[in-house]
Amino acid sequence: MTPSARIQAAIELLDAIIASARDGGPAADTLIARYFKDRRYAGSRDRRAVRDHVYRAIRRAAERPDDGRMAMVGLARDLPEIAALFDGSAHAPAPIAPGEQGAAPGAVPGWLMPLLAAPVEQDALLGRAPVDLRVNALKGTPADFAALLPDADPIAGLAQGRRLPEGFPIEQNPAWKQGLVEVQDAGSQFIVQACGAQPGMTVVDMCAGAGGKTLALAAAMAGKGMLIAADTIRSRLARLGPRAERAGATFIETLLLDQSHETRALDSLKGQADIVLVDAPCSGTGTWRRNPEARWRLTPERLDRLVAEQARILDFAAPLLAPDGVLLYATCALTDREGRDQADAFLARHAGWVADPIDLPVGRRHGAGLLLTPGHDGSDGFYFARLKRGT
Repeated sequence: MTPSARIQAAIELLDAIIASARDGGPAADTLIARYFKDRRYAGSRDRRAVRDHVYRAIRRAAERPDDGRMAMVGLARDLPEIAALFDGSAHAPAPIAPGEQGAAPGAVPGWLMPLLAAPVEQDALLGRAPVDLRVNALKGTPADFAALLPDADPIAGLAQGRRLPEGFPIEQNPAWKQGLVEVQDAGSQFIVQACGAQPGMTVVDMCAGAGGKTLALAAAMAGKGMLIAADTIRSRLARLGPRAERAGATFIETLLLDQSHETRALDSLKGQADIVLVDAPCSGTGTWRRNPEARWRLTPERLDRLVAEQARILDFAAPLLAPDGVLLYATCALTDREGRDQADAFLARHAGWVADPIDLPVGRRHGAGLLLTPGHDGSDGFYFARLKRGT
């Protein structure tokens, strides 16, 4: 592909990504993979260059552009070398017309900006995220990992945490193939640390998804006790089985829930759990470094639905706890509606419940819990709070 043809390919991909964001379709990575599967003529350099163009355009535009050309023209306004490739040659985009509108630059959609927690450093939300790892204590020690990847940096406050540069191909390394490490953002690891799971406990990961935090809980429990990974989406939960096998966490039980009727499957657990982790569905505003097109998917209406769903999940999760149990509420979101306000609303609805202070070397106290942000903590953005019945 010529350099100009790569720009045209990026425009075509951006058209698909914009349409998918508008209609709730597949993520950008999925669409990029499909695009090149049908275009075998594109070499590895072509794929890397096109992908880079696509993500630079996505990161630059907070508001969803009308189409892919608008997104790329916006990028070209900043970069003359890109603008020169709009040359109208074969397989290239037409020249940029005088006064042609490009996507406006920005980090946060205008409607969302006043809803972000006040300490959030907006420019840091779109930086490149490193590859954070958790050494799997069920398979080995940090020393075992260091023998395979000696250049990984430790993550302060996480004995099992290690960090590699953005884009490092960890899945090609023996440490990953042997189950010695899992890819897991530092913020996510701190959430598991805040749970305080110990061997022999009964722990429920209520919104387990593919089980990243479930596997970390399994390691903290040393494979002993009862650990239940619950979710309403079968396809996500199915991904946990192979991951648990590789990690040596075969004692995990999975529980498929019927959405809106979750209590039917959870009834036998009432009053039994030492820890319930509710890593609730959320806006994902804390993960924009990894998923920048998520800004184009979020709407005020969708945020309303998410906030209502978070409250509903908290309310049916709370009865599962033993009298001295801990409800750990977490979201990878940086809006106060999903974080501070959601935790405060739970405490207001549930008489006798209190916020249990979290003692971690990261984050900032924010309402009942802690706020982690990319700018302050070098992790994805998270809000989490420990909630329990008062004594």
